[in-house]
Amino acid sequence: MEKTGIEEESGTPPLPPPPTIPTNVKLEKVAPPKRSVINRRGVGTDGRRISLLTNHFRVSMNVTDAMFYQYSVSITSEDKRVVDGKGIGRKVIDRLYQTYSSELDGKKFAYDGEKSLYTVGPLPQNNFEFTVVVDELLARSANGSPGANGSPSGNGKRPKRSFQSKTFKVAISYAAKIPLKSIFLALKGSEADNNAQDALRVLDIVLRQQAATRGCLLVRQSFFHDDSRHFTDVGGGVTGCRGFHSSFRTTQGGLSLNMDVSTTMILTPGPVIDFLLANQNIRDPRYISWEKAKRMLKNMRIKTKHSNMEFKITGLSEKPCNQQQFPLKMRNGNDANDEEQTLEVTVYEYFTKHRGIELSISAYMPCLNVGKPKRPNYLPLELCSLVSLQRYTKALSTLQRSTLVEKSRQKPLDRIRTVTDAVRNYQHDEDPVLSACGISIERQLTQVEGRVLEAPKLKVGNSEDCIPRNGRWNFNHKKLLTPVRIERWAVVNFSARCDTSHLSRELINCGRNKGILIERPYNLIEEDPQSRRASAVARVENMFDLVREKLPGPPEFLLCVLPEKKNSEIYGPWKRKSLSEFGIVTQCISPTKINDQYLTNVLLKINTKLGGTNSLLAIEHTSRVPLIKDTPTMILGMDVSHGSPGQADVPSIAAVVGSRCWPLISRYRASVRTQSPKVEMIDALYKPLANGNDDGMIRELLVDFFQTSNGRKPRQIVIFRDGVSESQFNQVLNIELEQIIKAYQHLGEVDFPKFTVIVAQKNHHTKLFQDGAPENVPPGTVVDTKIVHPRNYDFYMCAHAGMIGTSRPAHYHVLLDEIGFSPDGLQHLIHSLSYVYQRSTSAISIVAPVCYAHLAAQQMGQFIKFEDLSETSSSKTSITIEETVPVPELPRLHENVQGSMFFC
Repeated sequence: MEKTGIEEESGTPPLPPPPTIPTNVKLEKVAPPKRSVINRRGVGTDGRRISLLTNHFRVSMNVTDAMFYQYSVSITSEDKRVVDGKGIGRKVIDRLYQTYSSELDGKKFAYDGEKSLYTVGPLPQNNFEFTVVVDELLARSANGSPGANGSPSGNGKRPKRSFQSKTFKVAISYAAKIPLKSIFLALKGSEADNNAQDALRVLDIVLRQQAATRGCLLVRQSFFHDDSRHFTDVGGGVTGCRGFHSSFRTTQGGLSLNMDVSTTMILTPGPVIDFLLANQNIRDPRYISWEKAKRMLKNMRIKTKHSNMEFKITGLSEKPCNQQQFPLKMRNGNDANDEEQTLEVTVYEYFTKHRGIELSISAYMPCLNVGKPKRPNYLPLELCSLVSLQRYTKALSTLQRSTLVEKSRQKPLDRIRTVTDAVRNYQHDEDPVLSACGISIERQLTQVEGRVLEAPKLKVGNSEDCIPRNGRWNFNHKKLLTPVRIERWAVVNFSARCDTSHLSRELINCGRNKGILIERPYNLIEEDPQSRRASAVARVENMFDLVREKLPGPPEFLLCVLPEKKNSEIYGPWKRKSLSEFGIVTQCISPTKINDQYLTNVLLKINTKLGGTNSLLAIEHTSRVPLIKDTPTMILGMDVSHGSPGQADVPSIAAVVGSRCWPLISRYRASVRTQSPKVEMIDALYKPLANGNDDGMIRELLVDFFQTSNGRKPRQIVIFRDGVSESQFNQVLNIELEQIIKAYQHLGEVDFPKFTVIVAQKNHHTKLFQDGAPENVPPGTVVDTKIVHPRNYDFYMCAHAGMIGTSRPAHYHVLLDEIGFSPDGLQHLIHSLSYVYQRSTSAISIVAPVCYAHLAAQQMGQFIKFEDLSETSSSKTSITIEETVPVPELPRLHENVQGSMFFC
C-alpha cells in the first residue's frame, strides 16, 4: 500500500485546492433562475376528519453534528482499464476492506457501487492507493466445456477447479464534506433542499449497500430478493418479482423512512429451453425461431448443470450441436510425455463420449456460445439454466401487464403487514454507518390526520342533479346533459366476428335512452376478405376506398370494429387516416359482450368526440366556480410520453390540452408534437419560425380559447404538469413557463396572465390507510400535514374509490400561485377536476386535464409506425434550425377535428 496523503494535527483532512482558471477564460456571472418554488401558505380545513396511517416510519437522529466525508473511488484493472461494472466494483471494495481495514482505522463506509464512498468522520488520510486481489472460482480448461483452443484431457473425468486471481488498483481521494446537520435545517424549513438532498442520498446509499450485501437485485431505491415465494409468472418467460422500496424523506413531522412494496420484472429463472418455449409461446422445441432466440438470449447470464459455473451468453453456434465442431487436444496414451494431437470433434460428441454426459434434446439445436468473438465456447442448451434476478426491461404486453396487476395487488391490511414486517426484519438502523449517526427507526406506521372532501354535485340531462356516491354515479334512467344528433354515419368491420347489424340497432336504442338521436347507419361495410393478409396500412386504404364508394358523401362519424381488443396493428393507421387526412371522428371498438353498460360507455366517448357534453359540475353549469367564474381562466394539462425502455431512438410525444368555452372547465382541445427521445421538458410550447410566425402548441390553444370564449383572452392560467420529478421543478418554472409567456407575448400581449403551476405525481411510494378499518381510504381524502414537505407547498389527495388493491394517492406540488387560491379553494378545484372526465362515471385518481394530455399523446403516438424509425431517423433532415436531433414530425389534425376531444 502506498500512502500519499498527509495527516494534519487536527485530524481533519485539508480541503482540496481551488481549481486554477486559465488566463484566457473570461468569467461570467450566472444569472439566478427567475422563479423558485413557493413555500406553503397554510393548510386546508374543509372536510370530515379521518384518522389515517401511512407507510412512513419515524426516524430519530441523536448525533446532530455528524459529518459525512465523501471520497472518490477509481478502480483500474491490471491492464490499466477503468472498471465500471457495479458487481465487480462491490466485490473489489469488499475485498479492500477485508485486506486493509487497519489502514482505514477500521472505519465502516457506504459505497454506492460506482465512484463514491462515504464515511462518518474522516479517513486517516486524504488519498490512498491500494492493490486488491480478487479470487474468482473457475473450472480448468474453459470450465469443462469445449473451447476453441483446447479442452480437457479427454479421459472423461470431471476437470478440477482452479482459482484465477485478478489484481486491481484502487485509488481513494477526498472529495467533499456533507454535514448531517443540513437535514435538521431542512426539517425546520430553513435550508435549501440541495444540501439536505446530498445527506439524504448518503443515507439511501447505506440502504442500497445493505441490500447488495444480502445478494439483492438493486433498482434505484428498490431491492429484490431471490425468493421464489415473491415471484409471479406473467407469461412469455417473464416473472414479476416483489421487493421493497425504501428511502429517507424530510417531512413536516421529521425525518421518516418511506417503505413500500415494489415490483420489478425479471427473466423467469430455470432451463433455457423452458424460457424459449414460454417466450415464443410454443410447446414444441422444434418450432423455436432461433433468430428470435439469438436476439433475446444475448447478454443473459446462465449457470451450467454439469459444472455449476456462470457465464454470459454472447450468441448461438452457427450449426446444431451434433455438427458444430471444435479442435480438441488429446494425448495418445496416459503418459504425460506422450505426444498431443488435435482432433476435430462435435460439441455433442465431446459431451456424450468424452464427458459422459447424456444429452437428450440438444443434438439438433444450436449451442449457446459463451466465449469471445475469436475464442468461442459452446454449451449444449439443455445443460444451461438462466440465473435468477436478471432484469427484464422491455415493455410488457397487455396480457402480461394485466396478469401482473391481478396477481400482485394487495389489500390495505396485507400491505400494512408486509411493510411493517420488512422494517422489523431488515433492522436498517443496526447498520454501523447509520449507528454512527445515532439513527434509530420506529417499527410502526406513522399516524396522520386526513380530511374527506364532499363530492361535487353534477348536472346531467333535463337539468337533473346527480350526486356521486363513493366516487361513482351512473346514467341509469338519465339523459346526457347535451346529447348530439348523429345523422351521417356508418359501421366498418375489419373482419371481426361481430354482427354489425345487431350492434348498430342496440347502439341506436341505447342512444335514444340517453338522449342521443342516432339515425340508421348509411351502410354496414365489411372488409374484403382478400385484404385480410395485406399490411395494416393497405387494409386501412382499402377500407377507405370502400367508404368512399358506398357512402353518398363524407360521414360525420365512423364506428370501427376491430378484431383485437388491444394493440391492434390497424388502430394507428386507421386513426391517422381518419383524423389527419379525412377529418372524420371515429370510435374503435372490439365488443365481446354487447349490453347496456358497454354501449353506454361507448356512447359517452362518441358524444364527447362529436362535441356533446355528458355531465358538468353543478357550479360549472351555473358559472359559479370560485376564482374562475369572474376572470377568464384557462386550464392546461401537460404530459410527455416516452418510448418503451430499450427503444433509445423512439421520439417522445409531448401533449398539452387547454380548456375552452370559458367559464367551462370540462371541455378541452389538444395539441401534440414529437420531440427528442427521453427528453422530459416540452420544447415546442413556443416555436418561432424563420418567417416570424409561432408554430408552438400554446399559441394554438390560446387562439382556440379566444375563439370559443366570446373573444375573451385568458387572464389566469392554471397549469397541471404530469411526470416530472422534484429535481425538475425549477425547469418547469424557468423553461416551460417561460415558453408559455413568450407564446403569449408573440400574440402582441403586454400584460401577462397570472399563473398557478401544479405538478401532479402518481409515481411515488406514499400510501394512505384507514386507521382501524380494512377498506381503502374514502374518495376525496386529503392529507396536507405531517408527511408533506417541511417547507414547500404540497399535499396528497385520493380522489378516486379504490375498489381492489391499495389506493395510491396523487401527490400535488404547487410550484407557483400568482392567482392566489386559498388551500381549501385549490384542493376543491383539484378534487372537482377529478369529476369532469367525460369518458367515465367515476372520479379519477388524477385531474382530468392530465389524463386527457396522456390520452392525446398515446393516441397520436400511434400515427407514426415507430418500429421503422431506428432505420430512418438518422437520414431524416431537421425541420427547424434549432433542433439538434432530427425527429420525425407528427401529421397535423384535419381542421374538422382539431377542436374536438378526439382523444376521449
